[in-house]
Amino acid sequence: MVRRGFWVGGSLMAVGTALLWSFRPAPVPLAATLAPAAGTGSAAEDHPPGPGAATAPGADDPRVHAFRLPTGDAPGLACEEARAVVAQTRGQLAYAPDPVDSRAFADAAADWLDPYGLWSVAPDSPVADAFDARAAELLADLESRGGGRDCSAARALGADLVTWVDELRAVFDAARADPTPGEDAENAASAIAFEGATVTRPARALAATLGRHIGALDRELGAAAQSYADAARARYFPALGAEGWGRVVLAAAVRAYVPTIDPHGAWAPLDEESSVYEVDLEARPPSRLWDKAERTAIGVRIEAGAAPPLADGDVVLSLAGVPTAGLSFEQTEQLGYAASDARPPAQAVVLRAGEKLPITTWLDGAPAETRASGPAADDDDDLPVERVEYGDGDAIVVAIHDVRDDLGDELTRAILRAREQEGRPLDGVVLDLRGNGGGSTDGAIDALGLFIPGAPLFPMKRRDGSLETDRAPEPPAVDRWRGPVATLVDADTASAAEMIAGALTAYRRGPVVGSQTFGKGCAQEYLDDDAHAGVLRLTTLLYALPDGSPVQRVGLAPTVKYPFPVADADDREATLPHAPPSWRGPDVRDRTVLARADDGTWAVTWPNAAGNIGPCKDADVCRALRLLGAPVATARRTATTKGR
Repeated sequence: MVRRGFWVGGSLMAVGTALLWSFRPAPVPLAATLAPAAGTGSAAEDHPPGPGAATAPGADDPRVHAFRLPTGDAPGLACEEARAVVAQTRGQLAYAPDPVDSRAFADAAADWLDPYGLWSVAPDSPVADAFDARAAELLADLESRGGGRDCSAARALGADLVTWVDELRAVFDAARADPTPGEDAENAASAIAFEGATVTRPARALAATLGRHIGALDRELGAAAQSYADAARARYFPALGAEGWGRVVLAAAVRAYVPTIDPHGAWAPLDEESSVYEVDLEARPPSRLWDKAERTAIGVRIEAGAAPPLADGDVVLSLAGVPTAGLSFEQTEQLGYAASDARPPAQAVVLRAGEKLPITTWLDGAPAETRASGPAADDDDDLPVERVEYGDGDAIVVAIHDVRDDLGDELTRAILRAREQEGRPLDGVVLDLRGNGGGSTDGAIDALGLFIPGAPLFPMKRRDGSLETDRAPEPPAVDRWRGPVATLVDADTASAAEMIAGALTAYRRGPVVGSQTFGKGCAQEYLDDDAHAGVLRLTTLLYALPDGSPVQRVGLAPTVKYPFPVADADDREATLPHAPPSWRGPDVRDRTVLARADDGTWAVTWPNAAGNIGPCKDADVCRALRLLGAPVATARRTATTKGR
């Protein structure tokens, strides 16, 4: 096993230690919009580029990824490769996995197989039923049960796909030869081709539509569209035999298998590995070429946020020499990352409104730092801070929506600026973690160093029973906050956000105000798979709070109850199928550090504001602040009376 590296203080460390994240990943739909995923975290790679990889400038740039240019081929695995990934997943999981339900596995595998709604999920596809019929056999093949198995179930499904895709190709070719009269190239190129997560359109109808759009482009653009049209046909209807399709089935099956036994896990082939990382939570995420785009029959249409020299409305036909027609959502996303910071600059071929033929440009129309989008696009995009009156001074409420790699630095800047502001003194810091799904454990640990420097933090247990514990860093004295601190939480506060709130209360450093949190007390690592074919995100650790209190399936009980509203309070880790078990750890608290809360070294007690609080942008925040200076028992009664 080769591990990739981990993030500490914004610097990528050497290979040999794994990346560590704790967050609630969002599921990826069948046909997703090509836009940044909201609230999703990641880690950069530390391995050399693969064949065809784009190279980026600045070897010391922590934003650099060696994402390779995707080939556009449907991902595939040999039988032994698929088994190696499954065995690695089962062996390195932090807990003994539950048995896999074959029907759920079949549905997920059919979904991952089909990036278009053509092959296995369309209502007229016969392949979905074939997956159901062979699910148990395919599952036994992956898990190497029964001995002597040779993945014959995948080959049988491959034979079914040969027949079905041949039929769809014929429909496509007939429609391509007889395109819709009067349809111009611009409409044919820019029309959205695919449905969203729910597929209702028959595959034959989609094949005909794709054929008509490609035919219109053939008619209008001639040789200028030929290579892109041919790439589209080859990707929508691959000319594979039963063995080739069997490899595609096995890759889809592995992609379905990993999250089936690990709801926070994922596997992706190297052509699509960017999909397993939470890139937007890095200190410097990779550049994006657009904020929102949609796939068309012949390419990718940019809807919004185009990075110069691209423009909104462009239909991108090719990036860095790779035609975009027929790429999966995941490959399109990776192609954008690989091409955006390539040196020498990558070439783009686009169809643009008002231009009769494709135009060619190079992606050097703006500096990389200008093109970068997402939370770290520029240095002025800091944490949102609201300063409110609190008694004879002020408190700041710092909204932390995600736990990013550089949260410690962001929080340091926010507090220092507030302390330097003229006027009323700063008497307290409130970390608003409501709705925070987590992110980087290093980001959480660095942030805690501002409040409990040097403290031993979270005991983490692996499958073999071994324990690991990190300490909070000890930042310069000028950066530390010794005054009162509190956290606001709700049912959507999860993972690394629960770490922050839980550690502060375990060291009696500051109260937790709100409701029971989500309860995700496990962490994921990013690993090269043992087949050398892709990347795993896998739950390898269970963690507890510094006092040993469990978080997994339990969550944090607030010190001061306040019923912050949430969309679905019943959405919890404990209700997630196959969620890891709960774990109570040892008490690792340093008594010397803990004593600082007891002897007054830290001013942990919130002063009584005597009702002089606010105003606040969110009235619930002001109501919660009113509970901080009250005795705990009174605060509990007051919040319960008001909210229930």
